[in-house]
Amino acid sequence: MKFVTWNTNGLRAATKNGFLDFFRDVKADLFAIQETKMQEEQKEFDFEDYYEYWNCADKKGYSGTLVYSKQEPLSVVYGIDGELYNDEGRIITLEFDGFYFVDVYVPNSKPELARLDYRMEYEDNMRDYLSRLDKVKPVILCGDLNVAHKEIDLTNPKANLRNAGFSIEERTKFQMLLDAGFKDTYRTLNPDTVKYTWWSYRAAARPRNVGWRIDYFVVSERIMELVEKVELRNDIHGSDHCPVEMDINL
Repeated sequence: MKFVTWNTNGLRAATKNGFLDFFRDVKADLFAIQETKMQEEQKEFDFEDYYEYWNCADKKGYSGTLVYSKQEPLSVVYGIDGELYNDEGRIITLEFDGFYFVDVYVPNSKPELARLDYRMEYEDNMRDYLSRLDKVKPVILCGDLNVAHKEIDLTNPKANLRNAGFSIEERTKFQMLLDAGFKDTYRTLNPDTVKYTWWSYRAAARPRNVGWRIDYFVVSERIMELVEKVELRNDIHGSDHCPVEMDINL
């Protein structure tokens, strides 16, 4: 099966910059999107043969997640336990026979870590939620996790030690998730590869490849051996993030 995750940073804008062609070409079984920045009723596009599930933020033009699935899931849950973080449209969980598929857009801690306390609470709630799901069946988590885990995952680690996305607090929480029985698929398969998924719009960061790896597929440890390939699609533009593809033998 092929799964894709992409933070489009505004889905309406992305549809004018190659998203539709990429979606049709990649033929994913599950396609997860973050930062839709729109309400479902605003869409002017549709894909045959896909079920679609939207979690839109209350605030228009902000956040939001979306999943397209070729197969109808057994159940769909919005937010954590159908409650937490739906005001910002941050989480969608699809249940299938053999696994849970969780699309997330993790809150940014903001400049000067102004939202770090909120982020820490989110991380604890999410880890508890994923661990509970994992006791039932394996979990596939994907999305913009807004953290570069190790120094290899961003261009300028020393300059970003107290910046959002690379604070010790955020990196520690991500490590705690892995320690709870999950695997960062890309880094497991590519332990020494330097490649990124996000580049600032400032200072020609993308042409100079000054970037961060903050978009992930994370899976339950017991199904890591089923992951065949994870690819960071730096060749695909249309957003300040690039898509991530995962092939898994489920």
